[in-house]
Amino acid sequence: MAYELDYTFVRTNGITLHVVQCGPAEGPLVILLHGFPEFWYGWRHQIEALAAAGYRVWAPDQRGYNLSDKPSRVQDYRIEQLGADVLGLLDAAGEQQAFVVGHDWGAAVTWWLAAHHPERLKRVAILNVPHPAVLGQALRRAPGQLVKSWYIFFFQLPWLPERLFRRRQFQFGRRALRGTSRPGTFTRDDLKHYVAAWSRRGALSAMINWYRAAFRKAKRVGQVGRITIPVRMLWGRQDAFLEPELAQLSVGQCDNAELTYFDTATHWLHQEEPAAVNKLLLEFLAAEPTSSD
Repeated sequence: MAYELDYTFVRTNGITLHVVQCGPAEGPLVILLHGFPEFWYGWRHQIEALAAAGYRVWAPDQRGYNLSDKPSRVQDYRIEQLGADVLGLLDAAGEQQAFVVGHDWGAAVTWWLAAHHPERLKRVAILNVPHPAVLGQALRRAPGQLVKSWYIFFFQLPWLPERLFRRRQFQFGRRALRGTSRPGTFTRDDLKHYVAAWSRRGALSAMINWYRAAFRKAKRVGQVGRITIPVRMLWGRQDAFLEPELAQLSVGQCDNAELTYFDTATHWLHQEEPAAVNKLLLEFLAAEPTSSD
């Protein structure tokens, strides 16, 4: 059965998030969390496939992005606040538990939720972001990863990152997507949607403030312990930002995790390999609980 996208606004954790909803109201809730520099549209290949399988899908613009509220202070983007936004979505949906799927920064929020509020999550899927403790160690000890993460340090500067990102009709953002993905992944029409989201008042500073808040409280962000709920990791080996070894190290931080590498996919694997990603997600979400779950 085909379901239409429903564009809504949901009050959560003191702010309002724009949430694209799809699927049967009585279906199990799946929340899709996008990363930088995206918005709900990054899940365009997954939303309807999950809904057609019977899931109630919520794909929010996370705080600071696109049509969602954009608090002005850096401290408003601490990981605790980002996680509380998602818990508020579960409450608004009337659900005690949900499945959560995260990519990039959305995956970082998912890791935090899985560690600190496992009772609210049934199981989680992580796309191309390592366990925070693993990433923290890599940034301190792995020169190769440090080089790949140069932008994190650049984003700590005031106003300059925003100005660079905005130049020449958001050339920085457009190149970040097209230059690190397989040819054809992001069409001209796709980029128009992204530019429209980036153009919204206050969006660039809000998006970059996720990095500023994390850098200022780096120890707190990295204080994520073992994950006890089931985890499914999907990882594109050609990621321009993260070393593939970090995925395997992250499995070691989990009691019950499974990892699948996509040899030719990049950081944007859910947009490059949507059929394969959707198949694996559906298999994982539908898996019967076991004694280890």
